[in-house]
Amino acid sequence: MPHDSTRDASYARQLQAAAQALERADAARAVESLAALRRAYPDDPEVLRLTAIWSDLRGRHDDALQAMRAALASRPRDALYYNTFATVLANAGHTDDAISALRAAGEIDPGLSTTWYNLGVLLYRAVRPDDAIAALQRALAIDPNHTAARTQLAMALRDGGRSHEAEHEYRAVLEREPASGAAWQGLSDLKTVALTRADVEAMRHVLRTPELSANDQVEIHFALAKALDDTGAYAESLAALAAGKRVLQRNAPWQRARFSAMVSHVLEVCTRPFGPAPARTQGREVVFIVGIPRSGTTLVEQILASHPDVNGSGELQDLRAVIDAASRELGKPFPGFAPGATPEDWERMGAEYLRRTRRWRQGAPMFTDKFTGNWLFVGAIMAMLPAARVVCCRRDPVETCFACYRQYRNQPDYTNTFDDLAGFWSDYDRAVKQWRRLYPDRVYEHSYEGLLQDTEASVARLLQFCGLPWAPACVRFFENARPVRSPSANQVREPLRPVFRAARYGRLLDPLRAALAAAANGTRSAPVDDERP
Repeated sequence: MPHDSTRDASYARQLQAAAQALERADAARAVESLAALRRAYPDDPEVLRLTAIWSDLRGRHDDALQAMRAALASRPRDALYYNTFATVLANAGHTDDAISALRAAGEIDPGLSTTWYNLGVLLYRAVRPDDAIAALQRALAIDPNHTAARTQLAMALRDGGRSHEAEHEYRAVLEREPASGAAWQGLSDLKTVALTRADVEAMRHVLRTPELSANDQVEIHFALAKALDDTGAYAESLAALAAGKRVLQRNAPWQRARFSAMVSHVLEVCTRPFGPAPARTQGREVVFIVGIPRSGTTLVEQILASHPDVNGSGELQDLRAVIDAASRELGKPFPGFAPGATPEDWERMGAEYLRRTRRWRQGAPMFTDKFTGNWLFVGAIMAMLPAARVVCCRRDPVETCFACYRQYRNQPDYTNTFDDLAGFWSDYDRAVKQWRRLYPDRVYEHSYEGLLQDTEASVARLLQFCGLPWAPACVRFFENARPVRSPSANQVREPLRPVFRAARYGRLLDPLRAALAAAANGTRSAPVDDERP
């Protein structure tokens, strides 16, 4: 067939247009460009790859996987294709297969730093910090200037308890990029490393940079707040937090009323137990740990993971993935499908969750799932996995909400104002009360303050609820060197000690106390400037 330069030029233009539309998240242009490409070149591997990316972005994971498998059939030795395939697999919940795809890419082209970086990220998410560190170090050996890889390496080192090595990597990033908010934020999260006066001045200098991105502004404000808190400059620390919160609230406001209405809908639908599933013993392998972040969930997991019969898995996305898949299959989003779901539906969902999480039962008969937001889905958990246990963590609401306020979370979030925090805490409170009433034998409230008051008795009650025999190692949880992916990673490696940070701020936190009181009474707090102390 003669070479068709016109065809080649048109093909290249259309591919470029589609790729640019995907990069810009321009849905209309992406649909138009990909439709034209598929009509003209239906079997072209690059067209199939872009189609897979588009399907993946829309949550159509089966379509994305089908397209990528077809693309790889044409290009079985293309490392970049395996990288895309790994992304699609990971987003579909097939983490182990995604890791295998990236290892295949590494064998095809060992010199591609992107492969080792992506592999490191996935291994980190799979709570395999030692493997993640090795992959990320390989990416940096290929490209020492790969800032994202160095930042991710620092995170993995932190989670592995190697704080001083993590500090070295964060500071290496800052030497090249003094305005890296991710590096400043990560450095401030190293509880065993104190930021210096020079660090404070460096952050203040960077914050005066006009072209600083919104993300970097927020992260550096949070890091500055941590450094000021460490020196007892509480009003200045709160002011730095408020400055970061204003940027977050402007870019991603939290829809408090909508979220509360959604919680109410879930609780109205789940007023009685569903099922039970035919297999009443299904789920005895898992303990779900739920709660508001900073309420002691990581500490509870560390205690349980110190038991010889329990693996601590960290924050798993599998429950939500199973519920989302059921929503598509049954034609209604949760909780809409719940009243009409059959016992067989629930059993199938539970079996799928256990299939997806089976790697966490290697070496121990039980595992923990510490995705804090699963408190919304306890009704579904009890129908899917009727023998599972759910531990709901409680801590003083002012301490919990203030700790959340101080924690950086770059997303549309309830932690940006005191009113939003109080509303979220109230939603959690009423949900836990309902789950305890409906499932008194399967849902347990764990008190952080109770653990401080009498550690051994509190741990004994927790183990008894989980059906576990006494194990002294659970009281000495801080000796457990397991990897921990959480801002509390360093804290749970230390003996238990009281932390009452809110008390240090005194009346500066009166707006938060007022918001919590109003939320408890079902009203909104009086208008106060909770962002400007």
